[in-house]
Amino acid sequence: MDHADITPAPGVLLVAPPLLADPNFRRSVVLLCEHGEDGSFGLILNRPMAIQPAEVLDDFYGYDEPLSLGGPVEPNTLHYLHRHGDVIPGAIRVFDGVYWGGDFEAVRTLTASGGASTGDLRFFLGYAGWSPGQLDAEIDAGGWFLARAREAAIFPRDPDRLWRDVLRSMGREYALLANFPDDPRMN
Repeated sequence: MDHADITPAPGVLLVAPPLLADPNFRRSVVLLCEHGEDGSFGLILNRPMAIQPAEVLDDFYGYDEPLSLGGPVEPNTLHYLHRHGDVIPGAIRVFDGVYWGGDFEAVRTLTASGGASTGDLRFFLGYAGWSPGQLDAEIDAGGWFLARAREAAIFPRDPDRLWRDVLRSMGREYALLANFPDDPRMN
């Protein structure tokens, strides 16, 4: 697949190059949920935290997957991705089968009844945000690789491997980068 023809849009993954220096996005994979003239909004998919939802949400039961850090912006806000667009009113379709947000009381009811599991619902604190034109400029400068999102990237079994797994899925040129050392000065 030629990744040069992918443009920023909801459902596109931003994949950090191996030498990206910003510690907020080092080796990150970000799902773009919004991109337009008002700016861009995304969630980092591979930053699990050691915090359970019940630790930050009152009366929240039936879900025990740790929260993830969605990004450095407004880390006190809660966001969620899920596969329940048909039963969570107000959910926004990001791409086929994956939705963002919606009525939180419906989410609470769904988890309490056992209708949502770790394989189809993820919670994030904070988000990644860009002002109008900022993300496009970063991409043009080589600050991000772009890939089409797949559900497996949104709900990964091992978020710590996601960056390497996505690079490998992008083809030979990118797969080589997946093996780039964490600190090339140490080789």
